[in-house]
Amino acid sequence: MSSREVVVLSVGGVRFVTRASTLKQFPESRLARMVNEDDWEFKLVNGEFFVDRDGALFSYIMDFLRTLQVSLPADFSDYQRLQREAEFYGLYPLANLLSQEHLLKPKLEILEVRFSLKEMQAFFRIFGSCSTTIEALAEQITVFTGQQSGQGWNSPFSSQKPLVPLPLERPSHHDMVFLCGTEYSAGDQFVARYVSIKPDNRKLINGTNVLGLLLDTLLKDGFRLISTRTVSSEEKVECYTFERMKRAAGLAIMVNRTPGSSGVAQARRSQVQKGK
Repeated sequence: MSSREVVVLSVGGVRFVTRASTLKQFPESRLARMVNEDDWEFKLVNGEFFVDRDGALFSYIMDFLRTLQVSLPADFSDYQRLQREAEFYGLYPLANLLSQEHLLKPKLEILEVRFSLKEMQAFFRIFGSCSTTIEALAEQITVFTGQQSGQGWNSPFSSQKPLVPLPLERPSHHDMVFLCGTEYSAGDQFVARYVSIKPDNRKLINGTNVLGLLLDTLLKDGFRLISTRTVSSEEKVECYTFERMKRAAGLAIMVNRTPGSSGVAQARRSQVQKGK
């Protein structure tokens, strides 16, 4: 790679090394003019462009130039300062995306698990403020049912007995209901319901064990247990409340590269999901 293809910047004392083509993503920006040595404010000192601006914020600008997406940390709060930096560098498409602060901020997600025991059965109801989380959790949880002989609460799953998967009850997009355990059918026959929660492969019938696996699954998925309480002592209903900061969707910009265009944002905006 030739020296002309590599550009070194010292922004507020923070050193950045990148391609000239990266800085030229938006030809009308000051960074593109800087590479073309057409902006007097950016001084070339010992082979490096010196820029008297905030170096920490410039790292987000570099990320945008490399990916054409705005994806900020969950604890980021300097939206106005970063927007001002984008305007300084003449990156108005980035400044426009940052003006949509409400789309970039992470949102607090609440999830509640209600658990009750009645004789040999355990009942679960899960409420969530985010319907997509409930959908994802519903795909992880499978309830299997089948006739068993002489089975009790703590009896292991018999692989020789055929089990049928049951659909979860979904009262709404924001909650789900399922149960596990056994109930008498006839003679020494039981109707047994086992619960499996991916990625764990076990089929559990004991409600306390299912509850433990469910809570552990939520904790591994980034949720934090914030409270436990007894909703009804008579019916033995326990409630576990979790919260999680759900990362916002990244905002992306698509640059028009058609012949004759400047490559600058005639850009359309789209949202790109960046995980949980």
